[in-house]
Amino acid sequence: MDWHRESGGARIPRMKRILLLTAAGVLLSTPARAQVTKADYERAIGLREEYQALTVNVPEPATWIEKKLRFHYRRWIKGGNEHMLVDVETKEKRPAFDHARLAQTLNKLVRPKEEYTPLKLPFNTFRFVDEEKGIEFNVEGTTWRCTLAEYECKKAETPVPGFRRGRGGPTRNPQATEEFRPRKSPDGKWEALVNNFNIAVQPAGGGKLITLSTDGSEGNFYDPWSIEWSPDSTKIAAYRVRPGYHRYVHYVESSPEDQLQPKNTTMLYAKPGDMLDLEQPALFSVDPPRQVGIENDLFQNPFNLSDLVWRKDSRAVTFEYNQRGHQLFRVIEVNASTGTARAVITEEPKTFFYYNQAGTSRSAGKRFRHDVADGKEVIWMSERDGWNHLYLYDGVTGRMKSQITKGNWAVRSVEKVDEEKRLIWFTANGMYEDKDPYFLHLYRINFDGTGLTTLTKQDADHSPAFSSDQSYYVDTYSRVDTAPVSELRRTSDGSLVMELERGDITDLKAAGWAPPEVFVAKGRDGKTDIWGVIFRPANLDPSKKYPVVENIYAGPQGSFVPKTFAAYSQMQTLAELGFVVVQIDGMGTSNRSKAFHDVAWHNLADAGFPDRILWHKAVAAKYPYYDISRVGIYGNSAGGQNSMGALLFHPEFYKAALSSVGCHDNRMDKLWWNEQWMGWPIGPQYSASSNVDNAHKLQGKVLLVVGELDNNVDPSSTMQVVNALIKANKTFDLLVIPGAGHGHGGAYGERKRYDFFVQNLLGQTPPDWNQPEKTTKTTDAAAKQP
Repeated sequence: MDWHRESGGARIPRMKRILLLTAAGVLLSTPARAQVTKADYERAIGLREEYQALTVNVPEPATWIEKKLRFHYRRWIKGGNEHMLVDVETKEKRPAFDHARLAQTLNKLVRPKEEYTPLKLPFNTFRFVDEEKGIEFNVEGTTWRCTLAEYECKKAETPVPGFRRGRGGPTRNPQATEEFRPRKSPDGKWEALVNNFNIAVQPAGGGKLITLSTDGSEGNFYDPWSIEWSPDSTKIAAYRVRPGYHRYVHYVESSPEDQLQPKNTTMLYAKPGDMLDLEQPALFSVDPPRQVGIENDLFQNPFNLSDLVWRKDSRAVTFEYNQRGHQLFRVIEVNASTGTARAVITEEPKTFFYYNQAGTSRSAGKRFRHDVADGKEVIWMSERDGWNHLYLYDGVTGRMKSQITKGNWAVRSVEKVDEEKRLIWFTANGMYEDKDPYFLHLYRINFDGTGLTTLTKQDADHSPAFSSDQSYYVDTYSRVDTAPVSELRRTSDGSLVMELERGDITDLKAAGWAPPEVFVAKGRDGKTDIWGVIFRPANLDPSKKYPVVENIYAGPQGSFVPKTFAAYSQMQTLAELGFVVVQIDGMGTSNRSKAFHDVAWHNLADAGFPDRILWHKAVAAKYPYYDISRVGIYGNSAGGQNSMGALLFHPEFYKAALSSVGCHDNRMDKLWWNEQWMGWPIGPQYSASSNVDNAHKLQGKVLLVVGELDNNVDPSSTMQVVNALIKANKTFDLLVIPGAGHGHGGAYGERKRYDFFVQNLLGQTPPDWNQPEKTTKTTDAAAKQP
């Protein structure tokens, strides 16, 4: 018999396939499947354990040990996974620790409901401590530290919280200085501290306190955590902070495990429009003691200021200024002798400057900047030409010397800069017109933009991890349809040192696994490719109609369609219940052009829906079983806002939505994320994108899910949608999960998602989960009878 594998994975005889397609005019109206049973749920949910157990030597990205030519990674093998350790110099590869002894110890300490085994330990990642004599990892919110000699484990002490900057919220209470330890000068002779809200110094080890400022107070204090000594130990830079409005979110934990009565807690949580702490830099000379005035004309209205960084010769201190509203960004240098401030680099886009789009793999969330020769030159990352690229600046004059990278593709990170050889190693995506524009590749280029060299040849998504000295990197690469390969390579020329792993998924494929189909269609402009993936049930019958469910997350901070191999996806579980499940990156998401990204500006309600709907229609045109008259959607967090918004703004297409922990009104969510895309000051664009203000437009079916202890998105955001729906006399469903945080609601939330779409898209009554188990088995057995 001649077999044909459909792109969804179903293997059917070619002759039968021809007959089915010939009869399509008669069969397309046939229901997709019989009644969904508990057995169907159990089989679908069980795919995770079944599929992951069938992968062999499938590696995850590597983690290098700091300042060592050694690294570790986790690999999936039959029956579970194990953590491997590699020594570059000896090329030895062995287990990172004794998995059996660790499992035995943890079973005694944690006492889990189901015992841990050597191949099923309760953590994915760990770090070496005490010169590799121990390891540290997290189990269900608790950090454990274990020795690797005796395998004795104890709970690790919670680290003292440090000063955090860059989220556009309050810094710290001016009274909270008890955790601070005086900052010792590089020459070891002085200690700097804050005394009575002012900057002061004293001889190391104690002595007379010398106050350098006198204008500090509770309402305008010097922050001790920001103190930075100049390399020559003669000067100090610090931030003076005028507190803004400190907003708190209040929580009621209705069902705590350790007591009967509820608990009340609060959390500091800045929201869009709130008055922020105002940070301003200050300079001091230690001998003679004096303050050096700094004019603040170039940084009057900060969203945030970066950490203060001294030039190595102590001539100046630098910081980065992100103005409130994210439309002006400057690199500032302040002369240490005169206090004169100048802008080394200025970015002033028409929309937003995505300040945390790219950095290195070691400093994600920071705009990349590398000062060459102590600031004589600057390598800078910018989207000023419409794509994210690297530029070389004269650090003395502020003049752009040259554009280093150029083209209709995007730099994603800079991994290594060799100032002596004037070389840069970086990752980028979209350089090849005929390939997936999201695939990351590693490149090398000269400072002057010549000598562009590709270091990753395979058509796949690459994840390079560099050693501390950047002399080696581990390249782990894969695609959704190709098992991962992990290789150790030299940074200098990309040459192969040793192959670490080559994933084997032979048994996985034999068990019926098939990858999602990568599908591409044109977006709203008729030119731009929109990329997505399609998950189908393994027993898909192309002669029948299948409702469609879209998994959405349209947050502008990234792109979200899977690009790497996974033996299992939750989308596959949902598909097995009788759906075609898809995920799409529409316009407004990141990692493409600036214009692609800018669609989100002042308009998070857009969420790429015009592109998504065209993509759905293109799939339906190719596959008649793809029923776009029954399209559902679900999402979490920003995806929760998106999924609810699908019903409000596009009811002609989307018929049912499950929205979990959504930030339904961008004025209710965290300040730093929402002002980045929606702008400041608060304007009518916030109301236009609000699921609360537009709740009266609801058509279709919606289930809102919220955890009562969500510390990411204020739970009131969901409850305000509920209030608006009630006022508009709309019908909806609500699930509040006691004790839950920011997520889908765990296993119960997942099951409710399946029930919701079975009922509202398949038109079936979900299994009766309140039925006794014994009766359930009888029912399931009967359902399997021919």
